[in-house]
Amino acid sequence: MYFSTALSFVVALGGLATAVPTPAGLGAPGGAPGGAPGSPAPYSIPTDDGFPTPSPDQLLVIQQIADGTLSNAPPPAKLNESSFPVFQLIAFNENFEVAFFSSLLHNITTGVKGFDDFPNKKKKMELVDILQTVLAQEKLHAINAIKTLTNFKAFAPAPCKYQFPTTTTYEAIALAERFTDLVISTLQDAAQTVARNGDVGPVRGITSSMGQEGQQEGFYRIVLSKKPSEKPFLTTNVAAFLFSNLQQYIVPGSCPFDLKEIKLPIFPALQVLSGKGGVDVPAKDQKLSFRADLSKSAAADAYVGKAEGLYVTYFSGQLLPISVPIENVKWNGRVASFDAAFPFIKNEMVGLSIASLTTKNSFAAPGEVVGATLAAPGLIQVDDRVKSWDGF
Repeated sequence: MYFSTALSFVVALGGLATAVPTPAGLGAPGGAPGGAPGSPAPYSIPTDDGFPTPSPDQLLVIQQIADGTLSNAPPPAKLNESSFPVFQLIAFNENFEVAFFSSLLHNITTGVKGFDDFPNKKKKMELVDILQTVLAQEKLHAINAIKTLTNFKAFAPAPCKYQFPTTTTYEAIALAERFTDLVISTLQDAAQTVARNGDVGPVRGITSSMGQEGQQEGFYRIVLSKKPSEKPFLTTNVAAFLFSNLQQYIVPGSCPFDLKEIKLPIFPALQVLSGKGGVDVPAKDQKLSFRADLSKSAAADAYVGKAEGLYVTYFSGQLLPISVPIENVKWNGRVASFDAAFPFIKNEMVGLSIASLTTKNSFAAPGEVVGATLAAPGLIQVDDRVKSWDGF
């Protein structure tokens, strides 16, 4: 049967076609070795293979598991300093992904409750085999970004300690699908940024890893009973929104460096309250509900307590940013709850849309949104599960 491996996971993980994932940021962190799911213990990346600075022999093993090697091409002759944050964010994100997949593999292979729902050992090992390769590939992505930075004597972020909101294999795959989608969106911004800076050398490598992440994403979507290809042109994003989103997985104060070393803003979270935290939103025009805690945002001072002059701005596909005024605004101190239209039909907003709370409603390019943002990102995934899913 075609797609037999993916379909077996749909069955193995307990009826994925109808199950509902825990939205990112909700629930207790799981995945800490030695602790039960839900344990608040922070997770640190194992260093038995030398990651993130393996020896040549250790690197050889990682590459064998990853089914490929780092490029042997010489580094670019120069790298504009304004391109450093691109590779710092890539390294920061890849360190998170290495931690996530390391934790998930630990939970599956040790039979932690919630991560042991497989009909037989063969199906369990199929998924373990796939995830081991993914983990090694993410390690190479991180090492590549770190090598780029160290080659130009730029700051390279080391791993932090992490916390994950998943307590089952299904929830973990759903979260992987979500953050991988966001990473693909952001790598578009990375490629454009370095090209604009005149650093065309790294563009090929960035787009190569973008395609690899897309292959991962297609697998996760099949496992979740979604069409593997989400949109004809995937949703774009900006670096600051990914950096902000990753903060929810970092144990506060655990990074062995000051986050300000990465010259990107960190925005207050924009919570999506509709559709189970933005997951499986119905495919229709509707009002979505949001919440933003602006307690630590000096930029919000002029807007607190008011209902005018604020907008939700969406990224969807390769469309120019879509802005709509917020409605039904309620303030509790500096915490705003509000609704906003989700213009699904006109814009074919299938798959991932990325929302921000902005002080403007007209943008000529995605990059312009950052300077007008008060809170972001809000991740919205429209339910596009297939109605029946049979092999052929």
